[in-house]
Amino acid sequence: MSEIRKKIFGLIKEYYSKEISLKKISGVPVAGKTFNEKELISAVDAVLDCWWTDGKFAKEFEEKLKRFLGTRNAILVNSGSSANLLALMSLTSEKLGGRQLKEGDEVITVAAGFPTTVNPIIQAGCVPVFCDVDVMTGNVDIDELKKAVSHKAKAVVLAHTLGNPFNIKEVIKLCREKDLWLIEDNCDALGSKYGGKYTGTFGDISTFSFYPAHHITMAEGGAVCTDNPQLARIVRSMRDWGRDCVCGTGQDNACGKRFGWKLGELPFGYDHKYIFSEIGYNLKNTDINAAIGLAQLEKLPEFIRARRSNYDLLAKGLKRFEDHIMIQKAEPGSEPSWFGLLITISPGANFSRKDLISFLENNRIATRMLFAGNITKQPYFKSIKYRKVSNLRNTDLVMNNSFWIGVYPGLQKNQIDYVLSKFSDFFCKIK
Repeated sequence: MSEIRKKIFGLIKEYYSKEISLKKISGVPVAGKTFNEKELISAVDAVLDCWWTDGKFAKEFEEKLKRFLGTRNAILVNSGSSANLLALMSLTSEKLGGRQLKEGDEVITVAAGFPTTVNPIIQAGCVPVFCDVDVMTGNVDIDELKKAVSHKAKAVVLAHTLGNPFNIKEVIKLCREKDLWLIEDNCDALGSKYGGKYTGTFGDISTFSFYPAHHITMAEGGAVCTDNPQLARIVRSMRDWGRDCVCGTGQDNACGKRFGWKLGELPFGYDHKYIFSEIGYNLKNTDINAAIGLAQLEKLPEFIRARRSNYDLLAKGLKRFEDHIMIQKAEPGSEPSWFGLLITISPGANFSRKDLISFLENNRIATRMLFAGNITKQPYFKSIKYRKVSNLRNTDLVMNNSFWIGVYPGLQKNQIDYVLSKFSDFFCKIK
């Protein structure tokens, strides 16, 4: 390392300690990035390399992520939403033969989730089939999942709601029996475990998000993971414009016969760097973002512990109000790395969700809905073709009665105590 670089890093450390670390967060947010000077130094280190696009930091992040999870492939992308898009679209590749997703095929999911879990199904020309959820876990109702399978079904796409693993044992069993692909949306659950194994390692393909609100951040970022080498090749191709070439960014002739290919109806010897075998995009991330992610990844174990501890403190403190509210419970056999704590107003309560969240927000305690609530009721869904297994009664209950509060690592004990005190104030007031 050059002396100039050392001086720059020293100044960044000083800047963090004197300018950033002293800033106070107002109120109690639902989420936020937790960082120190290491992320700033890592990002500047990447900037000073003057490469900037996908490069050595991105490759190092992929290696360390797959080592942490225990997967064979980790492919860095520019967002969790892009990861979901690539995961679903990879299943439309002609290279998959009879298992290829085609227009009109059904993909089973839930309506109580985030839009970009569902949107790729629509973009692929497939039909989303919606199952109801279990209110206490926030995850798919397994009985409904079984009823959802028709002769048109080709895949299941499910997220681990707010970090709470769904019933992976039963979902995997069904997918194997019915020969269905499983896309595991792990964007809200990095570090969660089921049966002692990390989530994001069970599906045929899985997705991750590194947005600032998530378990680790690189500002904007995501990843696709899979143990299937064919899917990994397809995802990388689609991420990189659909190229047939496997060369990394800035690399030439990795195959040793760059001008020796004959594919499609192109002339023999057409430059392999410009042969496209998939419908693709440019969804790569940058080395600058990846460098931030590397610093965050080192802290992931402590972030997971903090999330679990914060959830436990809040859940224990809110237990005395269970006559009024239902608190999300962990799936049996799981160890969630919680993204948030889901609260549902009990049916028949003498107050509304609006009453409670308005009180909390007025006391600077941030709240969020469970994303789209019932996505079929969203404005953009009015012209979308879909099928539902039932009347989605619990999904509507979530839409009308549920919200979540934060458990992110940046919360301090005094903030958690404050949240619990305000819940107590509210329930004393409504007696």
